[in-house]
Amino acid sequence: MLSMLFKLGIIVLVGIGGGRVANYFKLPNVSGYIVAGLLIGPSFLNIIQGGDISSLNILNEMALAAIAFSIGNEFLIKDMKRVGKDVFIITVAEVAGAVIVVFIVMHFILRQSVPFSLVIASMSAATAPAGIVMVVRELNASGPLTKTILPIVAIDDALGIMVFGVFLSLAKIFSGVASFSLVQVIFSPLFEIIGSVVLGLIIGVAMGYVVKKARNKEELLIITVGFILLASGAANSLNLSPLLTSMMVGATLVNVKQNPSRVFGAINEFTPPINLMFFTLAGASLDIRVLFTVGALGIGYIIARAAGKYLGATFGAKAVCAGEKIEKYLGMSLLTQGGISIGLSIIVRNQLPNLSDAIITVILFSVLVYEIIGPILAKIAITKAGEVNGMLRKRQKVGKNA
Repeated sequence: MLSMLFKLGIIVLVGIGGGRVANYFKLPNVSGYIVAGLLIGPSFLNIIQGGDISSLNILNEMALAAIAFSIGNEFLIKDMKRVGKDVFIITVAEVAGAVIVVFIVMHFILRQSVPFSLVIASMSAATAPAGIVMVVRELNASGPLTKTILPIVAIDDALGIMVFGVFLSLAKIFSGVASFSLVQVIFSPLFEIIGSVVLGLIIGVAMGYVVKKARNKEELLIITVGFILLASGAANSLNLSPLLTSMMVGATLVNVKQNPSRVFGAINEFTPPINLMFFTLAGASLDIRVLFTVGALGIGYIIARAAGKYLGATFGAKAVCAGEKIEKYLGMSLLTQGGISIGLSIIVRNQLPNLSDAIITVILFSVLVYEIIGPILAKIAITKAGEVNGMLRKRQKVGKNA
């Protein structure tokens, strides 16, 4: 029996090989990591087995917390005052587009029950931020499209969780499983979001004070990692969202610390191997057999979600006059789907077991598809928008003006 350390070594080396192959075909690294993981997972070579993936779940939690923390860097108050309302409107339109189109396709075209259609429609809203963040870093991208994408993938996770909570309660009512008051239906998910934001704010303020005491770069990195782990763990213990909490820690830090770039630069140097293992493990956890059982339901969901997100994002961008490139390319940048949807499907299995088999099959199929093609489409969109190496050009411009 292979030891876990040996398997971790395989994950890292196979993942980096997958990234190299992806680069050869001009694809983002993350797609290569996922495909490489798929090859060594239960679907093919079975080197990484189901039990291994569960044992290494802490790596997934660390990677997601670090990614959410990094997204918080995009929430600088002076920037959000300028574009915050526009970003929020686009996000609401994009979430509404996905939820409405998926519900219509599931209930009226594919003739699924109201509870099933409500639940799976609500699960279409969230965008997995990890793949998009990796593509942005790989391309060193910066520009109007990039600066719109990153806040949206953070906000739509919050909205997605809230919509899921409301729709799950409605599905229980339609199924006769439970009865809720209107207050419970609306405010239960809202309390989770508010609690996560408040917790992140408190930890972020404390972190802003402590990092000032760091004596060198190494100590700064240690403190940063410690606070990210603290935030994610505290959120889990309090049944709050670790993603929202970690994101709020980053957002608080970027606004209370005078030079936050040192902190975010330090964490960016720490995370590459963690991210590689996260995406390779994500690929290993996918079961290709769902391709043969998903049928019209899975294909309909894939098409409906993509259409809804694209139409909603485009409509929202036009409504706020965001600019031609954002209107044209934003929708295709927001298709990744991953850990949050899988986590929500587990909640469905616990609370609505009669619907869970079909929902989990469809969601696993969509994750398999979207985690591979989502980053590719994001890379195409950012490239066509002319924002590749935008961060480098920005630094050069600052240097000239200095």
